[in-house]
Amino acid sequence: MNPVPSPTIPPADVICVVGIGADGWPGLTDHAREIVERADVLVGGQRHLDMVPRDDVTKVSWPKPLRDGLPRLFATHEGRRRVVLASGDPLVSGVGTTLIELFGSDAVRIVPAVSSVALARARLGWAADRTEVISVVGREVRRIARALAPAQLLLILSSDESTPALVASLLTEHGYGASRVWVLENLGGADERCVKGTARDWGHPEAARLNVVAVECEPDPGTWPLATVPGLPDEAFEHDGQLTKRDMRASCLARLNPLPGQLLWDVGAGSGSIAIEWMRAHPSNRAVAVEPRTERAGRVTRNAQRLGVPGLRVVEASAPRAFTELDETDRAPDAVFVGGGVSTPGLIDECWTALRPGGRIVAHAVTLESEAALVRAHAAYGGELVRHSLERAAPLGGLTGWEPARAVTQWNASKENR
Repeated sequence: MNPVPSPTIPPADVICVVGIGADGWPGLTDHAREIVERADVLVGGQRHLDMVPRDDVTKVSWPKPLRDGLPRLFATHEGRRRVVLASGDPLVSGVGTTLIELFGSDAVRIVPAVSSVALARARLGWAADRTEVISVVGREVRRIARALAPAQLLLILSSDESTPALVASLLTEHGYGASRVWVLENLGGADERCVKGTARDWGHPEAARLNVVAVECEPDPGTWPLATVPGLPDEAFEHDGQLTKRDMRASCLARLNPLPGQLLWDVGAGSGSIAIEWMRAHPSNRAVAVEPRTERAGRVTRNAQRLGVPGLRVVEASAPRAFTELDETDRAPDAVFVGGGVSTPGLIDECWTALRPGGRIVAHAVTLESEAALVRAHAAYGGELVRHSLERAAPLGGLTGWEPARAVTQWNASKENR
């Protein structure tokens, strides 16, 4: 039988990212230790740099801001063997992902250690396929609200020692105060510790700085769980009447076809319901809500925070002028919803032009003027025109009758249909 070949040492021009656990230098494999020992430059946080017992190497702390400073840092040490130290698995919400995005996978080699996620699941006996991992490192804790559901298992990668108390408070605020909470501190280290309790009765204001929060979600009596499929109850949103109602919202999102990692423009956002449900469909989805009225723009932001998508970008301006204010990464949407301002001259044409190939557009009209704009769009770009008429049972004298809602004309098309 042929022996298994030993892992090779990457070439000097490749950036090596070595994962290191809370057990530090002794916990590294021989291969990982050899890579670190051959380094001319070590890059990482001070805690990781202090773990390496070498005085004959240049040690460089992370630049600030991190992402913008990395190209210059590595260019400064071009031609030297550069090794990055990172926590656990550098591709689990770690710097390894950032480096690959900046320099490409061929220029970066990852040498992982056991991640804090794997250690936490091992301590709790939680299966990987039943556990959702959410990072709040440098992000808002409100991101976890999207994932709350009965019996859901969550592992939350904490930003710092204050995160567990914030998580417990948010769970209680959203009607999940009965949830069981574990805080696993310094996983893999000599001072590893686990603190547990319920969200509502959480009495530990601070944890160790290195911690992972585990949650077994349990709704309180009377809490109505919210799904991530389109069609949340209208009552889930704060609004002033400018809201795409539940049935129309579900129809609209079905045609917008939310796909992981894609970008939506919600034009004339009103309460932001379309953008919010788009982002709730997958944690990597992005959206820009364009809303010219200040009070409504604030309402969109509040709805997004409460419903677990605080990353929704709100642009307080009128379309199409608002499109010129977008960052380069937001200027080519995969989908567009036009809920307000449909009859604005040139608006639909600009949205169509901005769409990526394969992009989808949906627009709604309730007036003759906006309906005429959709008829013109259908003639120019093809697609589908549908009129939705909904009726709901309502009291009629002492009996019950059907009460019709205002009919909505819906146009949808994809870029390939042109």
